[in-house]
Amino acid sequence: MPRANDDGRLLRERSPHQHNRVTYVELFFDLVFVFAITQISHTLLAHFTPIGVLQVTMLMLAVWWVWVFTSWTTNWLDPDRAPVRIMLFGLMLAGLLLSTSIPRAFDNRGLTFAAAYSVMQVGRTLFFLWSVPATAVGQRNNFIRILIWLVASAVFWIAGGLAEGNSRIALWLVALAIEYAGPAMRFYTPRLGASTTQDWDVEGGHMAERCALFIIIALGESVVVTGATFAEAVWTVTTVCAFVVALVGSIAMWWVYFHLGAEAGSEHISRSSDSGRLARLAYTYLHLPVVAGIIVSAVGDELLLAHPGGHVGAKETLSILGGPLLYLIGTILFKHAIRGIYQLSHLVGIGLFVVLIPFASRFTPLSLAAIAAAVLMIVAAWEAISLGSDSHRDA
Repeated sequence: MPRANDDGRLLRERSPHQHNRVTYVELFFDLVFVFAITQISHTLLAHFTPIGVLQVTMLMLAVWWVWVFTSWTTNWLDPDRAPVRIMLFGLMLAGLLLSTSIPRAFDNRGLTFAAAYSVMQVGRTLFFLWSVPATAVGQRNNFIRILIWLVASAVFWIAGGLAEGNSRIALWLVALAIEYAGPAMRFYTPRLGASTTQDWDVEGGHMAERCALFIIIALGESVVVTGATFAEAVWTVTTVCAFVVALVGSIAMWWVYFHLGAEAGSEHISRSSDSGRLARLAYTYLHLPVVAGIIVSAVGDELLLAHPGGHVGAKETLSILGGPLLYLIGTILFKHAIRGIYQLSHLVGIGLFVVLIPFASRFTPLSLAAIAAAVLMIVAAWEAISLGSDSHRDA
């Protein structure tokens, strides 16, 4: 692929068999999404009803999509170039407006959320088209297709921001459907046709590292929630045990994803002859339930620390068990995309969580969370031992 145009801007230099590092400005940009994840988890905790869960899910889908599209863009553009940095700083400003609007996105800040989101998606795409040399015909056509799809979805975002109640939900669901269908349909556009996955050629190691860092962001938010809630609680033996259980659960989640999966994913996509296809599946779509599982688990940790010896209702069941269940579903699908197998350790963990759900009300939040953490630790240890002894054996 072309690396720069005549005036020296703005695409990354690529060298064979080398991994482009994640730059400091990309990490700085990600700080906005630490706040966004916090806002999402707190909003879910405050609105844990069927309609509230739907609304928060929609907001999470939007936050993930704007972040992952930016990661694709900075995989191609060089963030060490001043114009790209300025673009990222502009996205940070819009991202902060988006993040601060999350708790009231379905109330009086819907238009702010929709406008900030649309500016980020459309503005970043326009910037890319300006940045790419005319000789990069494939990439330019690819982003023209993407721009058409994002402008179409922006119409529904803005219309939803101006609407109220169920109309806003319906319009934003249409907007999300357009955006999530885009990559799957390869951004098919009349006359221009569809993109090829070769048009999406990515530097695999960089993409894998970017997504792994987002998992760290989400896990870090969970740890922050645990620490902040524990700091405000009355310290008793029960609350200390709840604090330890919550932290062990986060550690187990880290182990399940990072001990073998993250590195294997990085190596596999770096060697892949069709890195664009793999990045679309494994890192764009399949990381979503992983992130969702961490967010829901963070809500469970807060409920656990607030009432460790209390009653387990639907809210506690769905967060304490549902969060890890979502997380394991996401990781097993991600690792299947990488290794081509459904790991037995993860399947057993998923089965145990499903079996536990009907019996959850018989436990206290502390005992239920302890069981959930134990299941995650078993999955992590099983995978580590199995793949450590034979990398080709089903874990």
